[in-house]
Amino acid sequence: MTIIDTPGPLNVPRTADRLCANAIRVLAMDGVQQANSGHPGMPMGMADAAYVLWSRFLKHNPSDPTWSNRDRFVLSAGHGSMLLYALLHLTGYDLSLDELRNFRQLGSRTPGHPEYGHTPGVETTTGPLGQGIATAVGMALAERYLAEQFNRPDFKLVDHYTYVIAGDGDLMEGLSHEAAGIAGHLKLGKLIVLYDDNHISIDGSTDLSFTENTLQRFLAYGWRIQAVDGHNQAEVAEAIEQARREGGSPTLIACRTTIGYGSPNKAGTSKVHGEPLGADEVRLSRQALGWADETPFAVPDEVYTIMRRSVQVGQEDQRAWDDLLARYREAHPDLAERWDATLERRVPANLAELLPSFAADPKGMATRAASGHALNAAAPHVLSLLGGSADLHGSNNTLIKGAAPIQPDAWGGRNLYFGVRENGMGSVLNGMALHGGFIPYGGTFLVFSDYMRPAIRLAALMGQQVIYVFTHDSIGLGEDGPTHQPIEHVATLRAMPNLYVVRPADANETSAAWQLALTRRDGPTALILTRQAVPTLDPAVRAGAARGGYVLRDADSPQAVVIASGSEVTIALEAAELLAQRGVAARVVSIPCWELFAQQDQAYRDSVLPPALKARVAVEAATSFGWERFVGAEGRVIGIDSFGASGPYKELYHHFGLTAERVADAVGELVAP
Repeated sequence: MTIIDTPGPLNVPRTADRLCANAIRVLAMDGVQQANSGHPGMPMGMADAAYVLWSRFLKHNPSDPTWSNRDRFVLSAGHGSMLLYALLHLTGYDLSLDELRNFRQLGSRTPGHPEYGHTPGVETTTGPLGQGIATAVGMALAERYLAEQFNRPDFKLVDHYTYVIAGDGDLMEGLSHEAAGIAGHLKLGKLIVLYDDNHISIDGSTDLSFTENTLQRFLAYGWRIQAVDGHNQAEVAEAIEQARREGGSPTLIACRTTIGYGSPNKAGTSKVHGEPLGADEVRLSRQALGWADETPFAVPDEVYTIMRRSVQVGQEDQRAWDDLLARYREAHPDLAERWDATLERRVPANLAELLPSFAADPKGMATRAASGHALNAAAPHVLSLLGGSADLHGSNNTLIKGAAPIQPDAWGGRNLYFGVRENGMGSVLNGMALHGGFIPYGGTFLVFSDYMRPAIRLAALMGQQVIYVFTHDSIGLGEDGPTHQPIEHVATLRAMPNLYVVRPADANETSAAWQLALTRRDGPTALILTRQAVPTLDPAVRAGAARGGYVLRDADSPQAVVIASGSEVTIALEAAELLAQRGVAARVVSIPCWELFAQQDQAYRDSVLPPALKARVAVEAATSFGWERFVGAEGRVIGIDSFGASGPYKELYHHFGLTAERVADAVGELVAP
C-alpha cells in the first residue's frame, strides 16, 4: 500500500506514528461499516492517544494475556470496541483480521461491546457506562494491596499500572463519582485515566446536559488532573509520563478530541457516534487521512512491523519477571508460598471443619451474626479473602477481627471501608476479582442491592468469584419500615443467571453458605441474612444445605410438604408440628439455594420433592413470585405481595400472615378430602 506523502485536507504529518494511528481509525471505520452497526466516532477520535499508550507505555505480552504483572487496560467507553479490537489485532494478540471483519456477528470474537473471557486481551466486560472506570479502581486497588504485601527491597514483584479510556458518558454516570472518590481517598497513584473529552453524546453536544467542570471535580476527589490535545501524540505521551513520574494520586488526563476525527462531513457531530459512516464517507475519510488503499481492512506491513514489537518486548518483560520471581522464591521462600496461595485463591481442603458448627439452640442467633463467625473462621486460612462494607460493618458483621483498616498510608490490614457507596463497591469488587489474587466480598443491607445490581450482573456474566453479604433480609428488620424492608429483592436476584442466591435458615446453614461461596469459582454468590435471631438447627443440616435443598423434617407417608428458606424455615417446622397434632403428616424442606438445588440430579430432587406429593405450601417473607416452580399448579405460596410496614418484627409477621397457623391451615385445605 502506498501512503500519500503530500499533506492531505487535515494537514496530517506522514510519520510512522500517524500511520499507525490512522490504521486504527481505518479498521474501526471498516469494521462498523461491514457490520452496518457500531460506533466509529470514539475509536477515530481516540486513536492517537490509544496508540501512544499501547506503543510507548503499556506493559503487556500478547503471547500471554494472563501474565500477572501486566498492565491492565480498560476500555470503559466500551461502545468504541473497535478501538480495542484493532489494538489487540495490530499488537499481536490471537485476534485475526477475519475476526475484525466479523465485528458484531454471531459467534465472532469481536462482539459489540468487549466481553471478558470471550476475546483474548479484554480485561473486563464493558458497555454499561461507568462500569469500566469503576472496575479499574478495583484493579488498581488490587495492585497496590499485593505490592504492599509482597514487594521487598530489590524485588518489585507487583509493579504495574491500570490504564483506562473513558468518555463523557462514563463520567456522567453516578457510579464513576463513587469509584473516583474511593480511588482518590486511597491514593491509587498507578491508576491513569485518559478521558475522551470530545464534547459529544448521543443526543448532541454535551452542552445540552453536561457542563460541570470535570477536571475540578476530579481534583476535589484527590486526583491529579491534566488537559492535552488528544490528537497531539507528543502531548499525550508527556502527560502519561508525568502521571507515571509523579504518582501519589490517580490521574485524569482530559484529551480534547474530535469525535470521528478524519471524517470530512461527520467529524465533531453526534452522527458519527453510533452509526456507520456510509460507504461514501468512508471513502472520503480515507482520502482525508491520506490513506490511499481503499481495500477494506488493508493494513500496511509497516504498521504490523511497528506495532507487533509488542510481542517481543512483552516476552522479554515477562521473562525478566519470571527470573525475578525465581530469585524471590530463593530469597523469600515463605513469602513465595504465600504468594502462590494468594494468587491461586487457595481454600483449605478441610474448610468444612474450619468453619464453625453451632449446637442446636432454640434461642439461636441472627444469620448475620453467624456469617461474621464464619468469615472470621475462614479468614486466617483463605489469604485471598479481602473485603468490607458500605459503611455498615457493625450491622453486616463483615469485619475481620484483629485486622486493621486499609487506608492510603496503611495497607497491612484486611478491612476495606467503602463508605456509603454501594454502587462503587460492587464494581470495585469486580475489579479485584478480575485482577487476580482475591476472593472479594462486600456487605450492605439487602434492600440496597438495587444500587449494586449492574455490578452483580457483570460479575455473573463474567463468571467472577465475588461474595455479597446482604443482611436485614426481610420485614424481620422491623421498625425501619418499608423503605428498608426488601420484598422483591430476593426474587430479582434469583432471576439473574449464574448468581447463587443463598438464604440460610440458621447458623449452620450459614456456615454451609460460606463454604459454597468460598469454593465456587465460576460466579458470584449472594448471602441473604437475617437481622433477627432464628433458632439454631442441628449441625447435620450443613450437608443438606450444601446441595441447595434437602428434607429437614420427615414423616411416615407424608401427605404434604412445607417448603421454606431462611427465617421462615422455623415457621415451616412449627407448622409441621401443628399439622402432626391435627393428624396430618407433613414433610419440611429447606431450600436455601434454588440455583444449587436445580443443579442436583433429577433423582435427588425427586427424593426431596416427590412428584406424586402435590399438596405443597411454600412460605417466605418476600414476594411469592417464583415459588410456583416448587409448589406446582395445585400448591400455595404464602408470601408478601405488598410493601412492608414499620413496627416490631414479630408483630409484622402476624400482620402479614406469616405464621405457622396460616401455613398449617393452608396445608389442611389442600389435603382435605
